[in-house]
Amino acid sequence: MKSHKIQQAPIPMRTVGPINISGHILNEKVSVPLTTYETPLWPSVGRGARVSMLVEEGIKTTVIDERMSRSVLLEADDAYEAFKALESIKARQDDLNQVVATTSRFAKLIDMHSQIVANLIYLRLEFTTGDASGHNMVTNAADKLIPWILHEYPQLRYSSISANYCSDKKATAVNGILGRGKYVISEILIPRALCERRLKTTPEKVVDLNIKKNLIGTMIAGGLRSANAHYANMLLAFYLATGQDAANIIEGSQGIVHAEVRDGDLYFSCTLPNLIVGSVGNGKGIDFVEQNLQALGCKDSREPGANARRLAAICAATVLCGELSLMAAQTNPGELMESHLKMER
Repeated sequence: MKSHKIQQAPIPMRTVGPINISGHILNEKVSVPLTTYETPLWPSVGRGARVSMLVEEGIKTTVIDERMSRSVLLEADDAYEAFKALESIKARQDDLNQVVATTSRFAKLIDMHSQIVANLIYLRLEFTTGDASGHNMVTNAADKLIPWILHEYPQLRYSSISANYCSDKKATAVNGILGRGKYVISEILIPRALCERRLKTTPEKVVDLNIKKNLIGTMIAGGLRSANAHYANMLLAFYLATGQDAANIIEGSQGIVHAEVRDGDLYFSCTLPNLIVGSVGNGKGIDFVEQNLQALGCKDSREPGANARRLAAICAATVLCGELSLMAAQTNPGELMESHLKMER
């Protein structure tokens, strides 16, 4: 077979910020690289970043949970045989982790969830994966667990290494419920005067639009565990700049914006339950990616998982900047299109 040389596909990249970020992961002002063809995204995120710099606490980020999942599909002769085997397997997590330990220094099985459909066992295995996003790590672990399970439970048969109950790169409900990747919340409290001066709107208008657009609008569209304006824009630009698997913006963009008026000020938050990011692994060896991760301070910690958590917190703050700016713009007739016409034509 003839080998084909790997070519580069250049996409415009610009550094935006700094963004003022606080929380239990980092308390710093960070400039963020964003790679995109949608050039208005840079000034939009930049406007949110400037607002964060004028708020003492900036954007507060909290990493709620982290895990990577792989579901396997096994078969039995009937539902009762499947049920008996599954109950036994789930009671042997320590034994399973001994197998997992042979595949990686960092992978650890932390939970299992399952569904039985007829004679089919859908077993969702959930792992911590250190600083890697963990796609390959958990698949490798699952690949070694399956022969062990089939040896211990000869009444079962192999069907697939991936059963779609993971659920990778698909818009499903299960990831938001059980977790896949980093579960991160970013939030900011913006004084009314700052909201009016820098965002050209009021807290009441942003809250009203969030209800009518993000919540009701998404509901009538049939959205799935999602209520936001354009998470995917910031996620794609951030993912491409930092060497992530860009297809994971599918589940990553499932998240909820919540806004309130608090004593006349604007509380604005972005919940992202499926942020799949890593600071090591596939896609990270490219020069510009390594430089970007270094600049973000996501290659410095020796604590397993700390670099990836920092990356996730920065990503969530970036998403908030862009989401806040767009929501503010859409409270004013004509502002959104005017900016696109000015920058893209």
